[in-house]
Amino acid sequence: MADQREYDLVLFGATGFTGGLTAEYLARHVPAGCRWALAGRNPAKLEDVRRRLAAITPGLEDLPLLHADATDPASLAAVAGAARVVVTTVGPYIEYGEPLVAACAEAGTDYVDLTGEPEFADLMYVRHHTRATQTGARIVHACGFDSVPHDLGVLFTVQQLPEGVPLRVRGMLRAGGTFSGGTFHSAVTAFSRGRQTKQASAARRKAEPRPADRRVRAGARPPHRDAATGWWLVPLPTIDPLVVKRSAAALERYGPDFEYAHYAAVKRLPTVVGGIAGMGALVAAAQVPPLRRLILSRVPQGEGPSEERRARSWFSVRFVGEGGGRRVRTEVSGGDPGYGETAKMLAESALCLAFDDNPPSAGCVTTAVAMGDRLIGRLVKAGIGFEVLEDAPV
Repeated sequence: MADQREYDLVLFGATGFTGGLTAEYLARHVPAGCRWALAGRNPAKLEDVRRRLAAITPGLEDLPLLHADATDPASLAAVAGAARVVVTTVGPYIEYGEPLVAACAEAGTDYVDLTGEPEFADLMYVRHHTRATQTGARIVHACGFDSVPHDLGVLFTVQQLPEGVPLRVRGMLRAGGTFSGGTFHSAVTAFSRGRQTKQASAARRKAEPRPADRRVRAGARPPHRDAATGWWLVPLPTIDPLVVKRSAAALERYGPDFEYAHYAAVKRLPTVVGGIAGMGALVAAAQVPPLRRLILSRVPQGEGPSEERRARSWFSVRFVGEGGGRRVRTEVSGGDPGYGETAKMLAESALCLAFDDNPPSAGCVTTAVAMGDRLIGRLVKAGIGFEVLEDAPV
């Protein structure tokens, strides 16, 4: 039984930059009596992390350290078998992630990660959703900035609208900050795997059931100026709308006909043009192996900006939802998206799975399906804003 296991929570990847921030957050916020541990392949680095955590919270000098190596399935099976929830920051996930997902699905262990890689999420559904459903494991991808603000922000917006009617929601992201080296490596890797990503998506569509009597869509218009906000909106090629669509397909609260559109929002047209050109150049360079290796070498994994720079970072996702004669505007907002808030979201997701009374679910599920309002409540208490800005008739 999962509740009889040695650890409530195990963090895999604490020796990396974002993993280290997640460990520090847990050191400050795990509840009394929480049994948790760090896992990794380098004992010396794990001991360094433990010393840092003990300086933050006395009493962690004896925090257990477990051996786990992404290339050693037996070690991952041992960790999964000892834990109720496993948290991993070890990416790119398409390269290193599957053995741990497989171990957790087999052991009936809840799993959370930071992936923003659609190919990885789709392959894990195709290969491990059925087994995870059988064992009761909740496999929850994208528990950081990808895609918690968007997935839970849309859920929060939908809850302000009437039930049982067609709903339309658009999300508009604005941010100031630096994204992690791990996120950058995952994105560039995904850009280089367009064919494989399409194949994985097609395999998931074939395997995943669809609502029989409801319609769910996600997409975006070409770049345009939004009349309601005055912002220029540019479609974002991220995993977020895919996650939102899966939540909407699983939850009837999203109504009989739901549509979501996902954008980056900028104030000035030249910024739009420059951003599109820059993204196009990055995608093109990712297709050429020597250029891809050069780009990745310039942004090392496991490193990040200073605490001062992170303190100046921020994000805001505005949502406009319409349906049943109502229009609502909501906002999810917080600080440093690429590091501090991502670590917070990941840690609170793990704690929510470990300790909260969540809705019944199993298999590969989203944050909205697995945790929903419980995780929103945790994030609000942790300082992330979920606000209704306007609620008015159309």
